Amino acid sequence: MTSTWVEPSNTATALLLLGRGSDPDTERGVECPGDLPAPSDPDLVARATAAKAKLGSKVFVLGHHYQRDEVIQFADVTGDSFKLAREAAARPDAEYIVFCGVHFMAESADILTTDAQRVILPDLAAGCSMADMAVLGQVEAAWDTLTELGIAGETVPVTYMNSSADIKGFVGRNGGVVCTSSNAKRALDWAFEQGSKVLFLPDQHLGRNTAVLEMGLSLDDCVLYDPHKPGGGLTPEQLRDAKMILWRGHCSVHGRFTLESVNDVRERVPGVNVLVHPECRHEVVTASDYVGSTEYIIKTIEAAPAGSAWALGTELNLVRRLALAHPDKQIMFLDKAVCYCSTMNRIDLPHLVWALEELVAGRVVNQITVDADTAHHARVALDQMLALPGADTPPPAVS
Repeated sequence: MTSTWVEPSNTATALLLLGRGSDPDTERGVECPGDLPAPSDPDLVARATAAKAKLGSKVFVLGHHYQRDEVIQFADVTGDSFKLAREAAARPDAEYIVFCGVHFMAESADILTTDAQRVILPDLAAGCSMADMAVLGQVEAAWDTLTELGIAGETVPVTYMNSSADIKGFVGRNGGVVCTSSNAKRALDWAFEQGSKVLFLPDQHLGRNTAVLEMGLSLDDCVLYDPHKPGGGLTPEQLRDAKMILWRGHCSVHGRFTLESVNDVRERVPGVNVLVHPECRHEVVTASDYVGSTEYIIKTIEAAPAGSAWALGTELNLVRRLALAHPDKQIMFLDKAVCYCSTMNRIDLPHLVWALEELVAGRVVNQITVDADTAHHARVALDQMLALPGADTPPPAVS
């Protein structure tokens, strides 16, 4: 099939930003409730506590590491996106899964939980800019290009967990696998056993960093596919010669860190350890001391000796939480400018209170559901990930 990208109108864009429009091709812009408690309501904590107590074991609240502290305090479990989805699946008796994260994470939870469980996202406009950079029509058009060149048969699609259910379903239909930032190398090792090329979605930086720094491929083995250009902006020869076809997507938070950020903090803080997420740019990762997933970052800081200094290249809510939890260590944000994940931060205490109180009143709001066919094929790709050999790499010993 052929897919054409259409620029949204100014009015449509404004409505999406306000959370009052709809766009079936992205994670953002679904109708938001208009009767939330006021953010300044001093009783919000008491109301959330009371509502959660009334629901008891019927509700299970998940909190992603990048959430605000005001929300995290009510989470039964905190973690990264895949850990939280698995935690939800491990509690089949919980009727309601309230996912304090973003849309693709709630979709994964819906895929992995039972039909009797209902997954709720307190604010439906909490999407993911990275996931929005790869929509199904664009990926299908790219696959058509590879098919016309006669190379789709040797190409294995691999998608990062930070992608929509539609993209996970596409990958499952086409013999691919889902990966996390912890197991990307294992996923790519498996993929290259199945074929000679990989189409890596949607984060170019994780794909490039894993291929070059962990698998020994060269930068010349990687090409960047731009879905907004004919043929991805690449020649047939470039696509045929490439081993890694990287999708032009990135994380709006991790992509902001620069080599200048690293050089600056080293000048300001002698002996500082620079620890970044693999979603950061290649030049940032190569200039850093440690690189790893969110869980890796947390464990590394926990294992660090007192008095050590750390500049973290990841989301600011997590950095602040780690700094407060480890006052014996000097922990700072890698960039001088403050940067939260704006979509993750749409889940706030008023939205959480509203969702919980609606459940107490017997009304299920903001339920996230994935259609059966998409869920089936996405589960195929997720199951293939779970079947990968090996265990996650433990954090390094630091001194």
